[in-house]
Amino acid sequence: MMNRRDFLQKSAFATAGTMLIPSFLKAFEQSTLPTQSAGEKILVIIQLSGGNDGLNTVVPFKNEIYYQKRPRLAIPASEVLRIHPEQGLHPALTSLQKLYAQGQLTILNQVGYPNPDRSHFRSMDIWQTASESHEYLSTGWLGRYLDASCAGDCPIAHKVMEIDDTLSLALKGQKIKGLATTQTEKLFQATQNNHIQRIAQLASAHADHPHEDVAYLYKTLAETVSSAQYLHTKTKTYQNTLAYPAHEFGQQLKTIAQLINAGAETSVYYTSLSGFDTHVNQKNIHEKLLKIYSESIEVFVQDIQKGGRWQDTVVMTFSEFGRRVAQNAGGGTDHGTANNVFLMGGKLKKAGIWNEAPTLTDLEDGDLKYKIDFRNIYATLLKKHLKTEDKTILGKDFQTLDFL
Repeated sequence: MMNRRDFLQKSAFATAGTMLIPSFLKAFEQSTLPTQSAGEKILVIIQLSGGNDGLNTVVPFKNEIYYQKRPRLAIPASEVLRIHPEQGLHPALTSLQKLYAQGQLTILNQVGYPNPDRSHFRSMDIWQTASESHEYLSTGWLGRYLDASCAGDCPIAHKVMEIDDTLSLALKGQKIKGLATTQTEKLFQATQNNHIQRIAQLASAHADHPHEDVAYLYKTLAETVSSAQYLHTKTKTYQNTLAYPAHEFGQQLKTIAQLINAGAETSVYYTSLSGFDTHVNQKNIHEKLLKIYSESIEVFVQDIQKGGRWQDTVVMTFSEFGRRVAQNAGGGTDHGTANNVFLMGGKLKKAGIWNEAPTLTDLEDGDLKYKIDFRNIYATLLKKHLKTEDKTILGKDFQTLDFL
């Protein structure tokens, strides 16, 4: 059930309108809008929702056990895109093969966490909050990054953005939450409604309302309107000229590329591709999804390179868990544990296969054992890429990795 605060926040995003912006948002009335410049770092996170089958994504084509456990699902060695003597990519991932050859892709195998949970919702919560498996946190790791980036009132809800119609837990902080929208222009147009303007006038007259929830609603309305105006203005300065795939995921990456190349001050972008819960008839479904992912990534990277920001950008792709090593009776795979993570960028310190192929002879209840804690990756991105205090955000020290 939605709590009261989340209800108020969703109401604010649904009913935001133009208003007399309170003092804490006056910065956006300046004639020169805040802009990112070359050298300022950008993190793009792509979530493959449903539990991507990592073994059929990064294929251990030299491992006989892989073929024994998956007589109907295993990718034939002759079809694997070779990137390593023992591991290769699913044949749909041609763009990643190119990035790998250019030294712009790092693959981490067997990423997970202690005491794994095979529930989609719980495992995704763990990844999004960076919590232990027994902890239940109400804030996400990127929301806490946003909190740490703000001093006092913070007029930058769009500093952390999700290109979707709902805001994931990962982007919810204690003081401020990120901004979620599918299209920046639609968000702006939603704030121009006459009815909303009347509500906004009432809100501006009560910006200092003594009731905490009402004041929170008014402030969220103002932040939404301000961000909508800012993003609307910024995106007018850059238009994509490359042809992105017409499907939803391709258009989400197009929006992110437009904002990056326009110099929007957003530091973190978050988006997702769903459908990876392949319990039955996996082969064709998985191939289609990976093709959507690959062809969208290819145009996105070209676009960011064209805009001169690829050296400043890191793209991380993850899923809430992998699949079981053995196929099931329905021509698919069931929920597993550890999985691979992709990191892409123009300035990776250590590209290529980060660690050895998954061990298929040392399993736990038929699943892979994790070798890399996902929070080591988060700590590295926070400390080395976003240049912030990772321990404060993650709650404890996690060893950083040397891919940046």
